[in-house]
Amino acid sequence: MVISRIKHALKFTFALIFVFALFATAISCVTVKNDNGKSLVIAANFPSYDFARHVCGDAADVKMLLPAGSESHSYEPTARDIIDVQNCDLFIYTGAESDVWIDKILNSLDNRVNTLKMTDCVQLLPIGGHEHDDVEFDEHVWTSPVNALRIIDCIKDKMCITDEKNASVYTKNAGDYKSEITVLDSEFRDFFSKITNKTMVFGDRFPLIYFTHEYGISYAAAFPGCADHSEPSAATIADIIKKIDSENISTVYYIEFSDKKIANTLAESTGAKTALFYTCHNVSKEQFDKGETYVSLMRENLETLKATMS
Repeated sequence: MVISRIKHALKFTFALIFVFALFATAISCVTVKNDNGKSLVIAANFPSYDFARHVCGDAADVKMLLPAGSESHSYEPTARDIIDVQNCDLFIYTGAESDVWIDKILNSLDNRVNTLKMTDCVQLLPIGGHEHDDVEFDEHVWTSPVNALRIIDCIKDKMCITDEKNASVYTKNAGDYKSEITVLDSEFRDFFSKITNKTMVFGDRFPLIYFTHEYGISYAAAFPGCADHSEPSAATIADIIKKIDSENISTVYYIEFSDKKIANTLAESTGAKTALFYTCHNVSKEQFDKGETYVSLMRENLETLKATMS
């Protein structure tokens, strides 16, 4: 854990040096607010972008900071990104350990930026689901549809204050998207109520503690949270294989942008199948262009569960 934190600290330090060097070069450029009269919302990752674009509709412009197809935990912002953040009307980000660079940048800007942290909208859970002395909270709060509802309410409230003239639009749009997610949540609950073996095995990182906690699912994973380890320990692999065999688990899941190496190894050792389970932290360029949403991806997850769990 300590080594992981040191690695994170070094990564943030180098990223900040890089960003501020670019920012110093670009700050002399002319920067303006939207010239179409609309509010500008900058969202750090796909979940915040998707929630914001549904709340805002055509009343405000919403831009995603993280490029589609990129790994969110290794993202380094450009000078243009920093300028956009400084000039936006609302900046939405996760607000956890991987966003330390964002807090430092925001604190360095001359103008105070209107912000919203998704982690401020919900009750946080520790990584791995267990409290300990050196507790770190999991930042992937959106993986629970119930948390998504709370985050959408927070975005709606912020936008109603930021852009009062369109408050009724934001309120209606938020209600419409919440209705979709409420139906999705009910479908997940109905599905899991009929399942006898509620155990999921992930041969991958595990940023889904909020999802499993919401629906009372047991899990085993190669890594806790989004740990940056390259290989799980032999003991971890042995324990997961034992669990798969003893509980007759038919599927090992992996997450988007995974090399699937560990999932394939577990599957080959046990005869299990593998299947993709979306965490929704980002989408591919193709998915982005097709207009995939949080709801469409989570609905794909539900169909995957129906095909792989019983």
